[in-house]
Amino acid sequence: MKSMTGFGRASVEQGDFSISVELKTVNNRFLDVNMRLPSELQSLESTIKKLIGNRLTRGRVEVNLQYDRNDPVELELNRPLIAGFLAAMKQMREEYSLAGEPDINVIARLPNVVNTKKQEPNADFLAALEQIFGQAIDDLETMRTKEGEMLAAELLARIDEIEARVPAIEAEAAKVADEFSARLTKRISEMLAKSDSQLDIDQARIAQEVAFLADRADIAEEITRLKSHIEHFRSIAGDERDVGKRLDFLTQEFNREANTIASKTNNMIVKENALAIKSEIEKIREQVQNVE
Repeated sequence: MKSMTGFGRASVEQGDFSISVELKTVNNRFLDVNMRLPSELQSLESTIKKLIGNRLTRGRVEVNLQYDRNDPVELELNRPLIAGFLAAMKQMREEYSLAGEPDINVIARLPNVVNTKKQEPNADFLAALEQIFGQAIDDLETMRTKEGEMLAAELLARIDEIEARVPAIEAEAAKVADEFSARLTKRISEMLAKSDSQLDIDQARIAQEVAFLADRADIAEEITRLKSHIEHFRSIAGDERDVGKRLDFLTQEFNREANTIASKTNNMIVKENALAIKSEIEKIREQVQNVE
């Protein structure tokens, strides 16, 4: 199990360039990569996303990449801009009968008249990029693994608390039929006591009604599923990948069983334990949102 919260960094310096990368991740239902890249590296966005996607499956990833060139920077003229500027100056001079020629200092101060010459990344640069992202993700994963271990310990402690509530529910569930029989017999006796009629109580009919009510209130199936979910949760928690989505779905199943148990019977011990289980489930659900 790994947390989706973490931070990693790495840097590399070669002869003609240096790169540093910082990765920050927070929880998110899907993998969402947001990058801050220098303009000359914008073409590598899909390559970087693929490097991250090969290692991470969920979370919002903030990528901050710093790139410096150590060799002399090659510049190139924005020829269309210069040509347009000179043509406009010539037209201005002719239309308004002005004297003088455009000055090179004026042209040099035009926005974007001189740009850094774009260079396609070579094989050495791409190899260094893959290396640095591998190191940054390793650093990130180390932190996410440590966070995941703490999350797993907390989640499993809450699962233990849920499991500890099950025996009390089972013990009370076994008494449901006897409780219904006693309550129904008492109710009939009270009604007859208020009446002048002398009627014999049909024990067979009472037994039939008790069986019907007990069947409606039977929670044996829900208890069995609850136990199965507990074991399944522990099994998933020990996995390495795609843990968060599966645990999130399983907490919904936990909640469904707890709701059904609480609604099927008026036994206060059962209800109190079912509500305690629901409270633990809610805490589990909050923590599961941080699991990758």
